[in-house]
Amino acid sequence: MERIIIDMDEVIADPMGEMIEWYRREHGGDVDFGKMDGSWLKGFPEKDQAMVLERLKSPGFFRHLPVMEDSQDVLRELNKNYEVFIVSAAMEFPNSLKDKLEWLADHFPFLNWRQIALTGSKDLVFGDYMIDDHVKNLKGFKGKPYMYTAVHNLGVTGYDRIGNWKEAAKIFLK
Repeated sequence: MERIIIDMDEVIADPMGEMIEWYRREHGGDVDFGKMDGSWLKGFPEKDQAMVLERLKSPGFFRHLPVMEDSQDVLRELNKNYEVFIVSAAMEFPNSLKDKLEWLADHFPFLNWRQIALTGSKDLVFGDYMIDDHVKNLKGFKGKPYMYTAVHNLGVTGYDRIGNWKEAAKIFLK
């Protein structure tokens, strides 16, 4: 059975959308999507970036993130036809470990704990395919990499892209 490695943040969970909504609601600020090349943190005003980063590091932030549209239905079907693993580089935000595990259990209950890897480096994983929004995770991958399109990676070239989960279904659920 072929193996698909799937990233969590900005692929099946929406931390950027949650952060922008919080920032607008709590601080009345706005973001500049044009500055998000490489990192969506850059889109926040420079004076507030440290505050945004602290919120990312806080307990509970990753617990209640919105789910990316159609990801649950498509992953449920992928799980029937592939070895699916959710691999998230969570060590940068240690408080996210429990949050991410509980979030996955709530929103993707058809995945078992053996299909989840919360790690510091995705260089440790192998598979036939990887879906991720960061080039740093895709460039050393030995299988077929797919760039999941996000505002921070629009300038990245050299990868086949997946723009949403309906597109992923067309690729993997033929």
